[in-house]
Amino acid sequence: MKKYLSIVFCTLISFSLNVAAYKVISIKEGARITGNVSFTGSEAEAQKHRKMYTITKDNDVCGTGTRNIEYVRLNGTALLDVVVYLEKVKKGKDWIPEEKNITINQKKCEFLPFFSVMANKGDLTAINSDAVAHNMHTYAIMGRAKKTTLNISQPTQDSEVTKKIKLNRRSQGMKVECDQHDFMHSFVFVARNPYYSVVSKEGRFTIEDIPAGKYTLKTWHGYLKNPKAQKITVKQGTVHNISFSYLNKKK
Repeated sequence: MKKYLSIVFCTLISFSLNVAAYKVISIKEGARITGNVSFTGSEAEAQKHRKMYTITKDNDVCGTGTRNIEYVRLNGTALLDVVVYLEKVKKGKDWIPEEKNITINQKKCEFLPFFSVMANKGDLTAINSDAVAHNMHTYAIMGRAKKTTLNISQPTQDSEVTKKIKLNRRSQGMKVECDQHDFMHSFVFVARNPYYSVVSKEGRFTIEDIPAGKYTLKTWHGYLKNPKAQKITVKQGTVHNISFSYLNKKK
C-alpha cells in the first residue's frame, strides 16, 4: 500500500509540474496587442510621490546633501516604469535568453538601473562597484505587504553575487533596498512568460506573436496601485488596441 501511494503521489506531482510548465510552440500569424499607459494626475501631483532622503554616511562615495527618489515618473501624460503583460499564458513564443536574467550595479550608492525586468526562476546578479559596504535586500511586493526574497551582504568593492529569484503567485515584482543606505531604492518586475512589454518613453507598449485564445491583460507599477485587468480574446493575425490609466493612488 505504501509503495502504491508513493507511486500515485509522484505521478500527481509530475502531472502538476507538467501542467504548470510553459510550453514553447511555433507561432504563425500571431496576434498583437498595442496601446498606451497614462497617469490621470498632473506633473505636480506626480512630484508629491518624490521622496527626499538625507545622505548620512559614506559621503566620500555616496555624495552629500539629499537624494531625491521619483517613485512616479512621467513624460507628459505617459507613465514610465510600467510593464503590461498577459497573465497565465500556458504556451507560446520562446524567451529571449538575455531577458531572463538581470544585473543590478551598486555605483555611487545608487542601484543601476532603477527599474528592470527579469524572468521568474532567472538569475539576479548584484555587483558592488563602490569602496563601501552594501547590503542588497529585495522584497516581493504583495499589495501593501513585502516579503524578503534576497538579503545579500557585499562588504568589499568589486564583489559579485548571483542568486536565483523565484516568486510565488501572489507577487509580480520586487522592491530593492540597501540595509546600509536607506536612500537606495529600485524596482524589478518578475515575468512568468515572455508576453510582456515595458512601456516606452511615450507610454506605448506592444505585445506580439500571441497565440489565438482568451487572456487577461494586466499592468504593473512598483509604487502605484494598478488599474483593473482587462479580459481579451484574440484570433490569429488580429491587432488589438487597449489603453490603461493609472489613478493617483499608492499601492
